[in-house]
Amino acid sequence: MAIEGYSVKAKKKVKIKDPVIEKTARGGFIAKGKCPETGITVCAMMSEDKANAAIKAGEAKKGF
Repeated sequence: MAIEGYSVKAKKKVKIKDPVIEKTARGGFIAKGKCPETGITVCAMMSEDKANAAIKAGEAKKGF
């Protein structure tokens, strides 16, 4: 289960390269990384359960 986000430049969903899970100011969770096609920053909002599952599975780094 790779983490996917929407790349505005590529105009499609892409798998986030080297994702880092962070907490937002309001307590939500966001995965940030790079688009493999264009190199721009791509983000994906996610629930706490999905964020913890991605960290536990080794798909993303913990940034909070």
